[in-house]
Amino acid sequence: MTSDVWLPLPADEIEGLPDSLDYRFWDGGDSYPADPARCALYVVPYLSGPQVSTRPLAEMTSLRLVQTLSAGVDNVTPALGLLAPGVRLCNAKGVHEASTAELALTLTLASLRGVPGFVRAQDRGEWRSGFHEALADKSVLIVGHGSIGAAIEDRLTPFECARVIRVARSARTTERGAVHAFTELPALLPEADVVILSTPLTEATRGLMDAAFLARMKDGALLVNVARGAVVDTEALLAELESGRIRAALDVTDPEPLPSGHPLWHAPGVLVSPHVGGPTSAFLPRAKRLLVEQLTRFAAGEEPLNVVLTTGA
Repeated sequence: MTSDVWLPLPADEIEGLPDSLDYRFWDGGDSYPADPARCALYVVPYLSGPQVSTRPLAEMTSLRLVQTLSAGVDNVTPALGLLAPGVRLCNAKGVHEASTAELALTLTLASLRGVPGFVRAQDRGEWRSGFHEALADKSVLIVGHGSIGAAIEDRLTPFECARVIRVARSARTTERGAVHAFTELPALLPEADVVILSTPLTEATRGLMDAAFLARMKDGALLVNVARGAVVDTEALLAELESGRIRAALDVTDPEPLPSGHPLWHAPGVLVSPHVGGPTSAFLPRAKRLLVEQLTRFAAGEEPLNVVLTTGA
């Protein structure tokens, strides 16, 4: 049975990998490191677009597991129909929670406290004081209360928010309290001063924050998106921003990368960061730990972690 493993990092840079597997280094370059038909486990190059991520899949006829290094798997799911039944798709749960939650909090605080205006004033050498909002006493709605959403709530706790409202695909009860279903969003949106999106991009969440949903947000509310750009209807968001009714802090956009001259760059009340929720100093050591665990399990014939779906199931 083939044991080729394609890694986007050189195997000699990952301490603890099992010796029984054959490692091939491929970071998305034009040429393949070996015959794709011999690949049994494919680790998708990090931050590669769908064209790169999915390029070898059709030729990977021996594939048994696809491992992303991102929390989302939307860069590979469109091509899963190319694979034989029974291939496991696993995400990088446990790798990005801390970094993404940090950025969600950073964007929230920067927007509320007026940090972008301070930076522009500093560039002009101007001392511009004024009154700004605090996160304390605000109601925060987290849309997508999985592992990243829970990490965001952990970091909100010391800031004395009036309330944290949790929303996920289905309702449930956790140690933190109730988690509401997506179907309850229309009633919950008007209650929130800050809405943080951390949900995966699926057919159910694509365009979730459309004109009707955005219209239900409280006047003056802040929308923070650390999920995927396509969770928000860009044209509907632009209309709300241009009216000055709400504000936004966006680590992800639709389209992405955001083209030069796109109206989102200069819309009033918007802060844009270039999809930097995951790529931090915390990424590499956590990604390596995940790969060692997954490959050790794979070599031993054990169940992998973080299975999102199985093809043909």
